[in-house]
Amino acid sequence: MDIFQMERSGYGSKRFPKLVVSFLIAFCLLYMVSMVYRSSTFVLIGEAAKDNGTGEVSENATTPSEMEDKHPSGTESMVVDKLLGGLLATGFDEESCISRYQATSYRKTSPHKPSAYLVSKLRKYEDLHKRCGPNTESYKRALKKLSSSHINGTTDCNYIVWTPSNGLGNRIISMASSFLYAVLTNRVLLVDHGTDMAGIFCEPFPNTSWLLPIDFPLTNQFYSLQPGNAHSYGHLLKINNMNISTVSQPPSFLHIYLAYNYDRHDKLFFQDENLGFLQKVPWLILKSDQYFVPYLFLIPSFQQELGKLFPDKETVFHHLVRYLFHPSNQAWGLITRFYRAYLASADQKIGLQVRVFDRKASPVNVVLEQILGCIKKEKLLPQVDEQKPIASPSKNQTLRAITIASLYPEYYERIKSMYWMKPTVNGDFIGVYQPSHEEVQHFGNNVHNMKAWAEISILSLSDVLVTSSWSTFGYVAQGLGGLKPWILYVPAGNKSTDQPCPRGMSMEPCFHFPPDYHRISNTRKRLDTGSLVPHVRQCEDASKGIKLFNAKQL
Repeated sequence: MDIFQMERSGYGSKRFPKLVVSFLIAFCLLYMVSMVYRSSTFVLIGEAAKDNGTGEVSENATTPSEMEDKHPSGTESMVVDKLLGGLLATGFDEESCISRYQATSYRKTSPHKPSAYLVSKLRKYEDLHKRCGPNTESYKRALKKLSSSHINGTTDCNYIVWTPSNGLGNRIISMASSFLYAVLTNRVLLVDHGTDMAGIFCEPFPNTSWLLPIDFPLTNQFYSLQPGNAHSYGHLLKINNMNISTVSQPPSFLHIYLAYNYDRHDKLFFQDENLGFLQKVPWLILKSDQYFVPYLFLIPSFQQELGKLFPDKETVFHHLVRYLFHPSNQAWGLITRFYRAYLASADQKIGLQVRVFDRKASPVNVVLEQILGCIKKEKLLPQVDEQKPIASPSKNQTLRAITIASLYPEYYERIKSMYWMKPTVNGDFIGVYQPSHEEVQHFGNNVHNMKAWAEISILSLSDVLVTSSWSTFGYVAQGLGGLKPWILYVPAGNKSTDQPCPRGMSMEPCFHFPPDYHRISNTRKRLDTGSLVPHVRQCEDASKGIKLFNAKQL
């Protein structure tokens, strides 16, 4: 019987539904088996990467393209708070700055949520910046005021222009400080990134720019921003016998100098009674390399507002730095490629930042002894087994990855060699990595700053962080990561110390060179800032510095 005869007789029409049903059942069974196999394959890949133990990417490991839609740690079901509890605004083109919403999936969720008042204040600031930012009508009107020696009446918008000083870490902490001052005083922050910071950060505010236009009229004065500058606020106070009330009309602009070597007149910027005069000056041109936020908490006029913005005082920089500073796509590429190649498969990520300010005063062997003493005393890494050439097999072996950020390669080479030549006492595998070693700090170099920003960000992805005393580089990393670091005291001499790296009490940066409070407040008696407000105390790593703490934890 041919096919035509089968169909005419009805035989084919009866058989066809049975064939379809059989096919569907077989297809479902095959699909279920394939899904089970696929799931087990992912588990095997994860175990293979863990067992590799060298820190190298396994040939069978998941490729970067397969990881695009997965949490880097492998937790695919993790819910990621892309807006950081409302800290970040919506409305950005995500492709223009991939890190803005993706970075949170590379680190643990922060337990520190921004206050509702801070979120509201940031949205209001964004509206102000959009109305007054570069190329707006308000900005153009404000520029015309610069040609006048004095100001009569008020202006639509007031500005604070940030100019760079020292290295990238100093620049980030001072920009964050300037932004908070702008929020407190209803000013618009514009920043001069020049050529050496071009393309490192994304724009932080939606539908506008914080970059100072290159045709800004006072750009040629930026290099003269030094103590005693003729256009500085400190100089104005000096020639008026420290009495600002004798100045009948405010100038159209003032230089504010708050770098490490500022003089006693410049320090009077923090004087509460003179804030009203500064509010009448449309343009403040600021130069600073300091995190001067802690002193803002000592100014009575700001205290109530700051209390509402930051109920938890040790989270100020944590929120500011995550809000303002997002790696550009180029920088984010450096960060993610390093992370996926060396850190993604690690059970624990440890960051070690070694900043040596004077190599002659701090020899390599002494600094290395300090580092190893820190690791041993604080039990940050397992010790090596001097007796056995091979670690005993264990089901609980852990892969730990340590990233070393330093200008110099010697610390990396010694630590890597130590964990390669001997097994650990508990059988853990230790991968040691260093993204770069520039040997010297290159000021004014865009590539150097790009690498520095990438390494800061990589350190911030750590589970455990060790930073160097006095280092603003480390301050930024701990703020981004929301980490209380172990603070490595780099010895200035031929001996290491008994306390190589005590745990920091706060993740806030230190204001290294604050003014003496009794000079600012016109009191004769020297006062401990802790007696004024409980959350401003002496820094752990700088005896004359001050920083913010959570008073409840002191």
